[in-house]
Amino acid sequence: MGQLALAAKITHVPSMYLSELPGPRQGSRQAAIDGHVEIARRCREAGVDTIVVFDTHWLVNANYHINCAPYFKGLYTSNELPHFISNMEYEFPGNPELGKLLGRVCREHGVETLAHDKTTLAPEYGTLVPMRYMNVDRGFKAISVSALCTVHYLNDSARLGWAMRRAVEDHYDGTVAFLASGSLSHRFAQNGMAEPFAHRIWSPMLEMMDHAVIEMWQRGDWKSFCDMLPEYASKGHGEGFMHDTAMLLGALGWSDYDGRAEVVSPYFGASGTGQINAVFPVTPQSGRAVPAPQASAAEGYIAFPRL
Repeated sequence: MGQLALAAKITHVPSMYLSELPGPRQGSRQAAIDGHVEIARRCREAGVDTIVVFDTHWLVNANYHINCAPYFKGLYTSNELPHFISNMEYEFPGNPELGKLLGRVCREHGVETLAHDKTTLAPEYGTLVPMRYMNVDRGFKAISVSALCTVHYLNDSARLGWAMRRAVEDHYDGTVAFLASGSLSHRFAQNGMAEPFAHRIWSPMLEMMDHAVIEMWQRGDWKSFCDMLPEYASKGHGEGFMHDTAMLLGALGWSDYDGRAEVVSPYFGASGTGQINAVFPVTPQSGRAVPAPQASAAEGYIAFPRL
């Protein structure tokens, strides 16, 4: 029925907003903004009606959650970095029909997921920043999915992504994009060191790990990457424990995925963290279920340690 037309791992660094404004950071994140614009162009070209964002700034302590209100509008100030994002306007339509469908199908596949369509809950900036650059004309509907998951297994997040693709392709009359909104390594610069690390990675080890991962993505070595993802998420300080990445790869087929990532914004450092915009071509799924709930390490799916 429906189609998953585009999948991508994207940055949402708040310095993208500063890059618009007069001051010392103006223009500094143009490459990242251009990457968002290019992804939006491809979405429009593919006929996408709704963008689903796996948002690593939406922290949840139980269940998975979907924000699918009919419409989003307001002013946003980041509680984390209020000197970066302050009073940023946002406005775009939601998609309650698809959001509730995603939640239902996830539950049917054993992933406890709640959809919120009648809510005053505002999106976090992992959704708002990309919508600012991808959805200027409000031509896309948007749905936000919680991906800063504190007591969740990575294999369950992969299964959620797989179930969401099934919901789209088996039950939805439309075309959808999935975006994993989060960084690679996410070790912020130590307090007092933010300025000298504005365009750098916190440590050479983290930078080397990130480059190795990007190379794995580009050559399509998904078996190795999926095997190492829990340890990379932990030792590499992955943003949101990289649940967004697990969701995206689950939707694409997990370790059976056979595409190769295309980098549309080169890897860059931001306040110590490693960032990228990369498109993952959507290929047919093998039909094999991705990780079963609470799979063991012996089965090849190591759960991220509970906090």
